[in-house]
Amino acid sequence: MRPPRDIPWHEGSWLNEPEDTRTDGADLLVTARGRSDFWRTTGYGFVRDDGHALLAGFPPGSATEVTFVADFAALYDQAGLLIRVDPRTWIKAGVEMSDGVPHLGAVVTREVSDWSLAPVPDWHGRAVTVRASRTGDAVTIRARCEDAPWRLVRLAPLAPEAAATAGPFCCSPERAGLQVRFTRFTQGPADSALHLPD
Repeated sequence: MRPPRDIPWHEGSWLNEPEDTRTDGADLLVTARGRSDFWRTTGYGFVRDDGHALLAGFPPGSATEVTFVADFAALYDQAGLLIRVDPRTWIKAGVEMSDGVPHLGAVVTREVSDWSLAPVPDWHGRAVTVRASRTGDAVTIRARCEDAPWRLVRLAPLAPEAAATAGPFCCSPERAGLQVRFTRFTQGPADSALHLPD
């Protein structure tokens, strides 16, 4: 089994260039454009596909991890990991500000978007890792704060034959000026089980 590999920032390809990017040591600082988002129809009636994502290949049997600092202030500030097949088929998972509190959640989009959230107030300002593991016809999404145990966030469908990419994303639907610090982007083998040992 091959070990996880760090993906250099320059190896990813941007879906929608952000306002600004720069490196700070090994980290990547990304400034989102104002009013940027990924969403499709449900509940709001609009389609938004102008959020920012730095993507690399996400083949079957692989797992992608993204680590970032969850330091958000405005409603819907968000960052995490995006899995992309096409504009109508994608998954985003990470931390998003809602009602003044950071929430861990995911949006699964197959023609239309859904949304699930759970509050994680103690994650504010801390390093969060989101992991997506692709096996068979599914993606298993987990997350953790720093060295805490993994939490299962979502089990979502993804066709085995789909050509997908994955990597860090951020959006700022309500304002300009959101800057996100990404500290890690890796790829390795997919998890062998749905439930990981403690």
